[in-house]
Amino acid sequence: MINWLKTRWQSAFYRKSFLLILLIASIPGVISGIGIYWFGLQSTESELREIHAEEIDERVKNIDEQFNYLEESLSYWAFEPSFQSKIMQLDFIDQFQETREIKKKLLILKGSHPLIHNVELFVNRHDPVLFSPYVTNVEDQQHLRAYQSIIQASKNVTWEQAEVFSKNKKYQNEMTLTHQIPGVSNDPFGAIIVTIDQTTLARQLETLTPYSDGVSILLNDENDVLLSSSDFNNQSFISELQERKQTINGEKESFQIDWNHQTYSVSFGSFDRIGSEWTYVSAAPISAITSPIVTISKVILISSLSVLVLAFIMTFLASNRLYQPVKRLTLSLPTGSNWFGTSKYHDEFQQIRDSFYELSTEREKLEERMSAQVPQLKQHFLMQLARGYFYDYDEIELRKRMNSYGWETSDHHFLFIDYQLTGLYEAGTAVDDDEGLLTFAMANVMEDVAKDHIHQYTVLNAYDLSASMFLLVPNEDANVNHQIHLIADAVTKTINQLLHLQVTVTVSSVADRVKQIPQLFEELERGKRYREFGNKNQLIFLNELNNNREMEKLIYPFELEKEMIQCIRRGHTNEAEAIIRQFFNHLLDRGLNEVNVQSSVMQLYSAIQHEMLQSGLDLADLFEGRNMFVELQQIREREWMIRWLIGEVIQPYVLFMEDNMNMEMKRLVEQTLQYMKKYYMEDISLESCADFVHTTPYSLSKAFKNILGINFIDYLTNMRLDQAKRLLIESNVKISHIAEQVGYRHSYFNRIFKKHVGVPPSQFRKQYAQTS
Repeated sequence: MINWLKTRWQSAFYRKSFLLILLIASIPGVISGIGIYWFGLQSTESELREIHAEEIDERVKNIDEQFNYLEESLSYWAFEPSFQSKIMQLDFIDQFQETREIKKKLLILKGSHPLIHNVELFVNRHDPVLFSPYVTNVEDQQHLRAYQSIIQASKNVTWEQAEVFSKNKKYQNEMTLTHQIPGVSNDPFGAIIVTIDQTTLARQLETLTPYSDGVSILLNDENDVLLSSSDFNNQSFISELQERKQTINGEKESFQIDWNHQTYSVSFGSFDRIGSEWTYVSAAPISAITSPIVTISKVILISSLSVLVLAFIMTFLASNRLYQPVKRLTLSLPTGSNWFGTSKYHDEFQQIRDSFYELSTEREKLEERMSAQVPQLKQHFLMQLARGYFYDYDEIELRKRMNSYGWETSDHHFLFIDYQLTGLYEAGTAVDDDEGLLTFAMANVMEDVAKDHIHQYTVLNAYDLSASMFLLVPNEDANVNHQIHLIADAVTKTINQLLHLQVTVTVSSVADRVKQIPQLFEELERGKRYREFGNKNQLIFLNELNNNREMEKLIYPFELEKEMIQCIRRGHTNEAEAIIRQFFNHLLDRGLNEVNVQSSVMQLYSAIQHEMLQSGLDLADLFEGRNMFVELQQIREREWMIRWLIGEVIQPYVLFMEDNMNMEMKRLVEQTLQYMKKYYMEDISLESCADFVHTTPYSLSKAFKNILGINFIDYLTNMRLDQAKRLLIESNVKISHIAEQVGYRHSYFNRIFKKHVGVPPSQFRKQYAQTS
């Protein structure tokens, strides 16, 4: 339905007819609605605001009367006989009847008015007392000064108290009315203190603004807030009202204020209180005041919308009736009503005239776009086919798919030719930067050469220095091998001249079924690795390869591997490079092809990695998380492999070990020396010490030589002989026992002692005794 309406609205003739009829039908309802709203609702709103102002005046008058009554009552009680001068000499304990009468009068005063929260009587005697309503002595000096400030005030009755009283913590947040006693005296001796019930007064203030979002506040003559509505806590709004009130002159006035996306009607007036003047401020949202007219507005709106909907329905029916002839004419076009889905809103008759021209133009554009996309579609389909993604399709379906892309498969057989670039390292080419560019250039050369020799072909660019060509050759063509030779020679010569690189050309077997194409592609991927590992132009026919493949026999040079590991351990990078070159010469002299050479180099790298792991090195830190096996697998040139092994593997390892060797060697030697001092008399060896410090004998021996400048055996021998000399000089122990104590057999001890000292042990002892 929505699409149908959208299509109709796109018609210029339909739009014009619909809008004209709708305008004629809607004018009466629009005029009447505007008149009712403008003249009726505006006057109603003004009347509601006047009624609201009158209600506020009535409620303010009620609150003012209550305050007047409270002040008059307090003045009356100030002249109560019980509160006269005799109270100064009254004994509140012995004359408990009089005391009880005072307490009773205070309770009566407290209950006489709803705004009274508490009533207290202060008597400033030699022992000041406070009735609240029970009598207590005033001993706290702060409280005493606060009460005495009332007696010392110039006004006998007041709402405004001295600062010492208003800041007293007991009355700090309270509203109080005080009256000196006796009622009229130049020398008052006490005061009645009435505390206002702020909760009740707040409820009285709420009657000034009987709306949920309104607020009423009470200000003193210094514009300070005495009290605000009990359920309103927006202090910023109250502060704004205080500031606006100060800027307006007049005792009674109203204004409007915008706050938090809402408009408030604000009214204020004054209360004349004894000794001061209070101001009330009432703020009510306009929407709350005018809420009664919302219902009337809704009724008017619904009525207007109903009239508009009726006019719309009548317009819709009339417009459809007028549009029927044009609709039948446009539907007779080949494109039908689809013409109204375009973004150009022409007149229908103009569209009818232009439709045939636009159809022909669109068809030509689509044909051009399809022609431009066919090569990419063919390559995409062929890659999916070669990788086996259409395994579930049968032969007939696959041939139909190929025919739809422009291939002629009937009476044709299929084959692949792969071209692989080599010699990049020797040519000095930056592989990471130029790999894709070089492959793209080779693919262009393949395209240019193939179109001169064969009718059906498709080039697949792998962007990894290799590209493949898919050929469809007629079955009756007996010179296919000759054509392949011509294509391979032409591509090879062109690349040699332009790029100065070598090319390995690999030709797959021939298949006569589309289902066999994945096997051909897999065979090609495996077979191109059987090239000779040297950087030279090569042509390989996979169907001519010797099935025995004697060249696959691998004789791995283990001795060269061991020599290279020893060079790495010693940190001799140059010697390691020379041995790696001997390693490659050994492989190439035996005529091994690429797959065997790569397998051997992988084994060599594994041996190097094993040595690194044995040394306790974290390969992830050394190689920064790189997958070294994948990098090595992608290298297909001898010199490139050698430089990669030296520069990316061996040199970083040697530098890392040299940086960390001195600290580690020193730690190993210190632990070994402590072990030797403790167990030199036992049969210890380099191997046992190496086991103790968890290293290899070779590493420990090298550490001894580097740190102490002497090998392990000589150091152990000197330690034992020094201990033997000490025992020979300082004790009379038998020489055989001394030999056992230093870890030697008696006969061997005599020989080695004489070898290093120059005389046998017995003669050494005699010479020292004679010298002493």
